[in-house]
Amino acid sequence: MTRMIRIFDTTLRDGEQSPGASMNIEEKILVAKQLARLNVDIIEAGFAFSSPGDFEAIHRIAQEVEGPVICSLARAKPEDIDRAWEALKGAPKRRIHTFLSSSDIHLKHQFRMTRDEALKRAVEMVRHARGYVEDVEYSPMDATRSDLTYLCEVVEAVVEAGAGTVNIPDTVGYTTPEEFGRIIRTLRERVHGIETAIISVHCHNDLGLAVANSMAAIYAGAGQVECTINGIGERAGNASLEEVAMGLRTRTDFYQSDTNIRTEEISKASRLVSNITGMVVQPNKAIVGANAFAHTSGIHQDGLLKDKSTYEIIRPESVGLTQSRLVMGKLSGRHAFREELANLGYTLSDQELQEAFERFKRLADQKKELFEEDLETIVNKAITKVPERYVLKGLHVESGLEQRPSAMVELMMDGRIAKLTGTGDGPVDAVYRTIAALTETKSLLRAYIVKAITGGTDAQGEVSVRVEENSETVTGHGSDTDIILASAQAYLNALNKLADLAERHARAEQKIGLC
Repeated sequence: MTRMIRIFDTTLRDGEQSPGASMNIEEKILVAKQLARLNVDIIEAGFAFSSPGDFEAIHRIAQEVEGPVICSLARAKPEDIDRAWEALKGAPKRRIHTFLSSSDIHLKHQFRMTRDEALKRAVEMVRHARGYVEDVEYSPMDATRSDLTYLCEVVEAVVEAGAGTVNIPDTVGYTTPEEFGRIIRTLRERVHGIETAIISVHCHNDLGLAVANSMAAIYAGAGQVECTINGIGERAGNASLEEVAMGLRTRTDFYQSDTNIRTEEISKASRLVSNITGMVVQPNKAIVGANAFAHTSGIHQDGLLKDKSTYEIIRPESVGLTQSRLVMGKLSGRHAFREELANLGYTLSDQELQEAFERFKRLADQKKELFEEDLETIVNKAITKVPERYVLKGLHVESGLEQRPSAMVELMMDGRIAKLTGTGDGPVDAVYRTIAALTETKSLLRAYIVKAITGGTDAQGEVSVRVEENSETVTGHGSDTDIILASAQAYLNALNKLADLAERHARAEQKIGLC
């Protein structure tokens, strides 16, 4: 009989810990709504105690996203758990996920605690969380490097204290499939009362084994997998949601397990997270990479033409990669545009729709055909807009052989127009140096990524930049058929995010000062 494995998505928490992958609140809500369409069981929306921004994001998601259980991470500390509860109060289905290490390495060197002290704290904090919610998850961090007998003691104690889910994290990506499967089986055999709880697993990819370890754990009896879209996360990342979901769907015969994931939403989720974080999916990435369903070998092509099952174990349509194109262009009206967005799963406010429609019309004048990816980019830009302190009003670039590239940039800044001409090593460098001089910012450009959204010479180019200033790192995005203009938009988007962050911090400090 097929078991249904719960999918616990931590893209908005562990995934956001990827260097440079931070998202603003509107972007997090957009991702959370797509995760709901994907039909994940639990969304770990953030770490409420870590920052006001995370608290607000969790609170908004709890209020606005329907379907999945909404979860907040909390250290095994009363103040963390209290804060998690405050953020989650509005959610119909809510979970508090608390954690403390169980490995001697962590307890000795990081927490300065004995095993007995850690065990007592774990039990107390699970009970504290149960005072707020019935759905409590506990994680003995670094479980795969813990003494197995002690790990069994911790798991048994927190289950008795009321934890309905016990997560076994491979925190540093250390274990192997065989070893991890043995750990899960041992817990099932030796922990009294384990049948009343769900065993979850959270695997990191430091040795490239996150998905393999997660699948081995499922085979050994785990009932929940913690994963992220595109496998993003701390260091080398987490187990990839799309690989786990399609692995179970494709090999249900072997694992006797499946998920409730609507796999047709996988590609859309992958593109959305990639666009927002600026982390490009490698072409040979399983399931969602550009080459995942591309066949070059003549032998493979011959087989596919005769019967697709010869060389494809997954139908592209099953992950949302349909070849049908949207018949949308410059003659399309507002009603048709709204209906097409609804078909893609987007519901916009009147203001967001107006902005998206105006951008759609501008793009339709530049392109002969608009594809689904074009519309998604338009919508994402309208929904995730940040307050614009700097607005591009004019841009003229000159570059050529034996000519130093120059750029004239005109910006609206705080209600006034400013114009400046500068030079650089290339046209984009000239634009960026001129913008930096105009805005008097001293940010560092950590990454600059360009990709085509669709095919053809009239394709939109999408630029993602990672910019750092005053220890804050943000990702900016821009898209246009003119790649220089897209580059300017991306840089200004990042500077506007940094300005917005600075204003938020200032307001928070002022509020603290008034208290």
